[in-house]
Amino acid sequence: MGEWDTWGDQGNGTYLNPIIPSDYSDLDCIRVGNDYYAISSTFQFSPGMTVLHSVDLVNWEICGNAIADLTQIGKELDYTRMNRYGLCVWAGTLRYHKDRFYIFFGTPNEGFFMTSSERPEGPWEPLTPLLSEPGWDDCTVLWDNDGKAYFVGTNFSDGYKTYLFDMSDDGKRIDRESARLINEGNGREASKLIKVGEYYYLVFSEHKNGVGRYVMAKRSKQAAGPYDEEKQLALPSVEAMEPNQGGIVEGKDGKWYFLTHHGSGDWSGRIVSLLPVTWIDGWPIIGKVVDGIGTMQWCGTLPFDAGSRLSIRRSDDFDSTVLSPQWQWNYQPRMDMFSLVERDGWLRLKAFLPLKEDDLMKAGNTLTQRTFRKPSNCVTVKMDIRHLADGQKAGLCHMSAAHAAAGVVKDGSNCYFEYRSNGKVLRLNAFNADFVWLRSEWGLDGRSRFSYSLDGDSFIVLGDVYQLSWGNYRGDRVGIYCFNNKREEGYVDVDYFHYY
Repeated sequence: MGEWDTWGDQGNGTYLNPIIPSDYSDLDCIRVGNDYYAISSTFQFSPGMTVLHSVDLVNWEICGNAIADLTQIGKELDYTRMNRYGLCVWAGTLRYHKDRFYIFFGTPNEGFFMTSSERPEGPWEPLTPLLSEPGWDDCTVLWDNDGKAYFVGTNFSDGYKTYLFDMSDDGKRIDRESARLINEGNGREASKLIKVGEYYYLVFSEHKNGVGRYVMAKRSKQAAGPYDEEKQLALPSVEAMEPNQGGIVEGKDGKWYFLTHHGSGDWSGRIVSLLPVTWIDGWPIIGKVVDGIGTMQWCGTLPFDAGSRLSIRRSDDFDSTVLSPQWQWNYQPRMDMFSLVERDGWLRLKAFLPLKEDDLMKAGNTLTQRTFRKPSNCVTVKMDIRHLADGQKAGLCHMSAAHAAAGVVKDGSNCYFEYRSNGKVLRLNAFNADFVWLRSEWGLDGRSRFSYSLDGDSFIVLGDVYQLSWGNYRGDRVGIYCFNNKREEGYVDVDYFHYY
């Protein structure tokens, strides 16, 4: 696991898993006409809940993010508190009903929410709270053919009991009193409720100690149950880091597929694979079928030849007046402290005090994106540092629960290069320059080497090798940071962020 030289579309009508070697966790997937859409959890990063688009289920692009303001969920998500690492926007479900897209999701502290939009790119309407109780996760929704709507949620704080509720047609209300227990036990979560033929299927994952996590299903001929029939759909595939949570979708080719994350994360996060679904005796068996049960499959035939490939954008020259959708702030940002219009073609990050002195994880102006696990990765940023103020720090970072960074610090009238790895800080001699280039390079092993340059051509290694890491249910993210330990003063301009 993790030692692939190639991945995704192979250009010859086949694909290799993973199709996205990056942290797109807690997936759900639907098809609307000739297009596929998926959502991925985002935890405390803002804007929240990433929306993906594909025409062939293998090559994907980012449509946007559905939650513009995380403080709709709670004040702890704001830059003034930054108190929800590993929490906030967990798994959700994506649905299309009456010419409208719907997203439902849960947060473990605040409860369930929904939003909807006419277009997957947005704008998405303000969040509607559905159940303001802690302890719930992994919801799913179904609009039945008879017009009834159902909502399913799991109370993980009470033995992973999963309930089905009646829901209003507009998706904005659930009837708490209508709760029916339809599943429980063994860490059962990741629910997806779908209807295929005469059956309603509750697809979910289950965990057993010493075995791992794997995909299960219950079925009924009535949406409200009882869901008495049960079957295991796939083996744990521990060697593949337990692919388990995702969405079952019928392809344009008439075949069925399971878009899934690998649930045991490492530094690259919970990466994405596409597995075939084979219907056996009315059950959707996932992956390669061996003795009637599914297991991990690393290659397949491209479901559709689109003629051109979509891709997830990584590099940015900041030529737009709005941020590209691959970017997410660490927590809800202070909107007046960054700009894409004050200097044409540059991102301006303005410095203000972190919640804890010199702590990157408590600094509110850090812009991030997901990293990729591929054989060669090189991120380079160019910064104009002429307007740094005394006490200001700015640079290039990696972060999960742990973090490291290469940057510039202004101390008095002097500028210094600085390497930090969690609480350890190394400062070099003072230098004079208007522009600096900062770089991070890593490969499949996730061992990053930072470097700096004063001309954009010759780079000098800075600091130790840093092992990218997993933490707070997230893989590594790479980003740009800016804060000032002394006062609200100074800014840095970023010309580009190139990721190859």
